[in-house]
Amino acid sequence: MYNKFEFEYCKYFRYLKSIIIKKKKFNFLNKNISIKNKTKLKGGEFLLKESLSNEIFTPEDFSQEQLMMKETIIDFMDREIWPDKMKYEEKNYDLTLQAMKKIGELGLLGVSLEEKYGGMGMDFTSTMLAVDYVSGTSGSVATAYGTHTGIAILPIYLFGNEDQKQKYLPKLASGEWFGSYCLTEPTAGSDANSGKTKAVLSNDGTHYMISGQKMWISNAGFADIFIVFARIEDDKNITAFIVPNDPKNGIELGDEEKKLGIHSSSTRQVFFSETKVPVENLLGERNGGFKIAMNALNVGRIKLGAGALDGQRRTISISTDYANNRIQFKQPISNFGAIKEKLASMATSCYAGESACYRAANDVQSKIDEYESTGLSKQESELKGVEEFALECSILKVAISEDMQICADEGIQIFGGMGFSAEAPIESAWRDARIGRIYEGTNEINRMLIIGMLLKKAMKGNLDIMTPYQNILNNEPLSIDEKCNDFEDEIILVENIKKIFLLLLGKAFEKYGPEIDKNQQVLLSLSDLAIEAYLSESTLKRTIKNINRTSLEDQYDQINMTKLYIYEACQIVLKKSTDVINSIVDTESQDKILSSITNRLKYRKNPNVFELKTKIADKIISENKYCF
Repeated sequence: MYNKFEFEYCKYFRYLKSIIIKKKKFNFLNKNISIKNKTKLKGGEFLLKESLSNEIFTPEDFSQEQLMMKETIIDFMDREIWPDKMKYEEKNYDLTLQAMKKIGELGLLGVSLEEKYGGMGMDFTSTMLAVDYVSGTSGSVATAYGTHTGIAILPIYLFGNEDQKQKYLPKLASGEWFGSYCLTEPTAGSDANSGKTKAVLSNDGTHYMISGQKMWISNAGFADIFIVFARIEDDKNITAFIVPNDPKNGIELGDEEKKLGIHSSSTRQVFFSETKVPVENLLGERNGGFKIAMNALNVGRIKLGAGALDGQRRTISISTDYANNRIQFKQPISNFGAIKEKLASMATSCYAGESACYRAANDVQSKIDEYESTGLSKQESELKGVEEFALECSILKVAISEDMQICADEGIQIFGGMGFSAEAPIESAWRDARIGRIYEGTNEINRMLIIGMLLKKAMKGNLDIMTPYQNILNNEPLSIDEKCNDFEDEIILVENIKKIFLLLLGKAFEKYGPEIDKNQQVLLSLSDLAIEAYLSESTLKRTIKNINRTSLEDQYDQINMTKLYIYEACQIVLKKSTDVINSIVDTESQDKILSSITNRLKYRKNPNVFELKTKIADKIISENKYCF
């Protein structure tokens, strides 16, 4: 039975679903709010071409239905999850399970699934929004939700046959069943395709016998369905299987892992001993498991970025509230410049992350729409759409997971001694944030993937890197279409960050050639330049777009955050560029190249950084929360 609040939430989501269905009948599906990118940039092409502000999607472009969903999720999480935040630190796995069931009753487990599979049929941007606001209250709930809706459901949805979809997806969407994802093994972590779990076909050809050990398996303690990766005979690649959790069928769970954070997220080893799996439960194609794993991880990465956003908002808000109420030296500590500096930096990173996340989400959706218009199925289109922007997925995963960690760390500093106490909510925020840099591929792996995927696209002829590289060597002047008097310097600087990246990538490739992938320290630094290029541009274009549709006065604080972000991005770019040049360029040429880069990062009028931080912080302090 529903309580009063649950009834109201369920009533709302039924109403929302009816709106969506009605709009579909009249060809007004949510995805039609997508910003139609006139230049139709490919994945990674933001590094080569300028994006105009009116061609990107921002959170201010949310439809009414999306805003309704956002506010309802926030209300639900505030009422049902946030009050129990400290209980999640007591390894209360049942509490997480109950939270997931409630989320399922609202329909939020099947946001991305088509209606015929029990879902709400929402567009990719809407699924990102759901992940964003469901994930902010508890790292344990966020992990359970992300695992279930992402890497557990999506392999079936994107690669399963129709019988598999009809059998499993409706129950997974409703929360009657929960899913888990068994990929990692003791000897197969980042090298996922090296797993030793075996699948042997029975003599009568009716089933496979799976044997092996999986570890770090999220949701294992309450999962009804496992997506299991195993190798058939001596196949080159692993194969995926749908395996119901049946202890009588050779499945045994290890004890709950003792973890640094996400204490109430069930994480166990799973042992398979000649577990019988019908042949019809083979998922996708034989030898196709690695492809399934990688595609699931791409989606997981971009949604992990979204999943860290509301955690930042809440961390900023509770830190601000504490600073406003903590009296020292006869005044609130929020009056002090040291505290203001922290709040401003925390908010600026969050604003940048939001800008990049929803820009990328809409780019993916636009690509999905493009593929669907050619006759591809929704599932094929989503696969190809996410794959096209896999580079951006890695960028978001790395940048926002690290920003969340820094945000929580600064929150602890604002709380002072109380921040180190388990009695305060900020302590768990830091511990929960730490896993974000590890799962869905470590941030180091993803940094190298950013460069690897870009070069792969170039070598296949999908991206023309050589022409802009030669233009840089020829010192051709910038051609910039975007105009905004308040950001004259910043517009040029963002384009120059891209040019610096291309210059150094070209120099690195000239030195190492195909062996570039073996020079990991160079790749890590280059990826940081690409990250700063994407987030800086996304932040800048969001603010310019909102200036154009509102006013300078309405965007006063956003302008300050944008200026601050780009200034600090330039400092990172200068440092990383210096490291790369000193490592790959001969001594005689170093000074010349460094001088060129330094000039490209110069302001005509340097911003007053401390003043910017003070103004940003004063706004947050006056509102007593993250308010952008």
